[in-house]
Amino acid sequence: MELYLFRHGIAEDKDLGIKDEERSLTKEGRQKTEKVAQKLVKLDLKFDLIVTSPLVRARQTAEILIETGLSSQLEESSHLAPGGEISSWLVDWLEPRNYSQNTQLALVGHEPDLTNWAEILLWGEIKGSLVLKKAGMIGIKLPETGSPLGRSQMFWLTPPRYLS
Repeated sequence: MELYLFRHGIAEDKDLGIKDEERSLTKEGRQKTEKVAQKLVKLDLKFDLIVTSPLVRARQTAEILIETGLSSQLEESSHLAPGGEISSWLVDWLEPRNYSQNTQLALVGHEPDLTNWAEILLWGEIKGSLVLKKAGMIGIKLPETGSPLGRSQMFWLTPPRYLS
């Protein structure tokens, strides 16, 4: 299975007095995310499913990915909200669904959670080494059998400036 960890686009500033879960993408954030999504379409990337955090900015990012044609399926998971743990997501969400090995799944979420999840999948621990910019993406191949923790392989890490 290929797992694509996609960080939401540029959102309204935290200092504007808006609740964190209600912060929207800015105009620049929408435009940049649309450009990245269009480039991914040109690269013939398709997701079987996009799963998003319930926060507004992540949901808007996921909807842009859907509108661009990267997938026709969108689901929400509270596991992708800030502070979500990968071990809970694996046990409660991924394992029960028993996806085929050639599934391409995109997760839209937040930092530092997405890079923490990637590092746990790659090295079994958080090292603080990966950087994921807004509207950036990390691609990770999960092993065919057994736990993916510390046993997965990264095949994609692209800052948005290379895709827009």
